[in-house]
Formats: sequence, structure tokens, C-alpha cells
Amino acid sequence: MEDFPIGTIQAVCLGSSIALSSLFFYVYKKKRKTVDRLNDAPHIALNEELVDLLNATPGKCLQYVVVEGTVHPVGEPLRSQFQEGTVGVMQKLVLREHKLVWNNLARTWMDREHVLHQRVNAVPFNLVGGDGASVRVLCPLEATGPEMETVHKKFHQASYGFTDLLGQYLSGEKPKGQLETEEMLKVGASVTAVGEIILDTDRLLKLRPPTDGSEFFLSTVDFESLRLEQEEQSSGWWVLACVFAVVGVSVLVWAGRHYYRQLQGKRERERKRREFERMWEADGEEPVENLCVICLSNPRGCVLLNCGHVCCCYSCYQALPQPICPVCRQDIIRVVPLYQA
Repeated sequence: MEDFPIGTIQAVCLGSSIALSSLFFYVYKKKRKTVDRLNDAPHIALNEELVDLLNATPGKCLQYVVVEGTVHPVGEPLRSQFQEGTVGVMQKLVLREHKLVWNNLARTWMDREHVLHQRVNAVPFNLVGGDGASVRVLCPLEATGPEMETVHKKFHQASYGFTDLLGQYLSGEKPKGQLETEEMLKVGASVTAVGEIILDTDRLLKLRPPTDGSEFFLSTVDFESLRLEQEEQSSGWWVLACVFAVVGVSVLVWAGRHYYRQLQGKRERERKRREFERMWEADGEEPVENLCVICLSNPRGCVLLNCGHVCCCYSCYQALPQPICPVCRQDIIRVVPLYQA
């Protein structure tokens, strides 16, 4: 197996495909587990009966349930820094820089962006049901989501002079400007939450991340849309895992086929060598003029084509560093045994 024909490029492709396929399959399994948990999660109505349900539940805990309600702050809400009168319970401020970077490979300017500053603020809030029952949301920043509404978006155009232009072309970077955005989860927004509900000692309902490691969700879309989104993500990871697995199998099949052809060629050469040896043994003692011009010990036993010279034995032909006739230096296309009557 030491001659197994996997070169550096093939080895890199095989190793990368196996590693990426394993990684994508691992992510798929996690997503698939999340989807299964969502499918099995019961929908709990946020009302006064929820307290009695938790009192009757061992540990006063519902491990993975779905609740829906509207957002209400516990105390003073967050106020938008740019839109007067806009209040919420979660706020995300982001400042991004946009610039053009010269790509030597594509020979063009490419748009790039990176985050200069980001800050996320949150205040305690409840999810309130239809009859006034509420549940306190704990650790909202650990949840997947929610999709906050953009309440402010402004692009600040960069300004520069002649020296700045010269420096940009020398450095290969041209700043375009800065994009300032503010996103908020507004008071009164409808939220679908998936997590663990507990009843505190003061009979306060609380929603927290699941203690068993399941994914915690806060989403502004309905539960069915959330479930379908997770299904699509799971399917996407599965497709990626299959694609890279197929690439790895293809590399192995190609290498195996190439190795099989090498073995076939080696067996064919060995068969010809044994045939020539039998022919030499049958011919007996050869005159000097019929000896191989290379080793001067074996009889000339093969015809080199297309030049047609009969000048060497088959062992010396196999030992040639290049398939070139020792007499006329023409390329050897094929070789056939020489039979003498």
C-alpha cells in the first residue's frame, strides 16, 4: 500500500472533505435535536391556571415549553437615542465602517465592512398573556433571537482631499463611510418564547434557559414560522454534510481506481518479464552480437516500436530512466517480444 496514489492535493481534499463533512454533520445533529425538541414542546397558555399547573408539577418546573405574550418592562424601559418616544426592553447599537478594498486577483474594488462598535442593552421585562398573567424573562441575551426592529439607520459619507485619495490608491483601501443603526425590541411587541418555566418561592413565574442545554428561543414570529426556520437550517447543514461526504468518497474512488490500474500495469509488466526470461532460457547460449547492448549478458529479446530496433533485453528496457531507444533516441511507444526461429 506504500504506492497508493494519493498526492498532496488529493490528501488535502480528502482530509478537508472529511473534516468539513464531520463538522457539518455535527451541527446538523444539534439542529435536528433542536427541531425534535420544538416538535415535542407543549404549548402553554399564559394565564392564571399556569401557577396551579406548576404547583402540581414535581419541582415546580416545566422543562421545555412554548409560551406567547406581549413585552412589558418591569421598571423603566430603554429609550431610543435617535427616535423620540420609542421605548423598548432590548437595544442594539452598531457602528459599521464600509470601505472599498482593491482585489489583485479580480483586478477590481471590493466592498468590505467591519464593526467598529457594538453595544447591547437590556432591562428586565415580562411576557404578559391575554388575561394579565405574566412570566418574567431571565437572561434574554442568552436566547436565540429575537429579531429586533430597526428604529434608526443612517449612513455617514466619508469626505477626503487629494492627499487622502493618493494614500487610498497606495494602500488599496478607500473608506466609503460609516453606517449607524439602532435596533430595539419594543414595548408591546408579541414574542414567542421557548424555554424552561419555573415557579419561584414568591409565586412569580419565570422563564429561563433550559438547564438541560436545549436551545433557548425568543422570537417575534409565530411558533410555526420559528419551527420551519429551524427545519430549513437543519436541512441546509444536512445538504452541506452530504456534499462534502460525496467529495471525500469521490477522491477515494478515484485513488482506488488509479491504484487498481497501477496494479494491472505492474502485473502485465511482470508477465512480460517472465515471458522474456522463458524465451532466453529456451534460446540457450547466444553469440556476442546478439547480446543486450546495455547489460551485455542477456540476449536481445524485445523490439522497440516505432523505431523497430532490437538492441536490449526486457529487464534493461524496464530499467531505462526514460522510454527512449538507446540507439536512435526516439520515443518508445510500445515493446513486443522477439521470437527467433
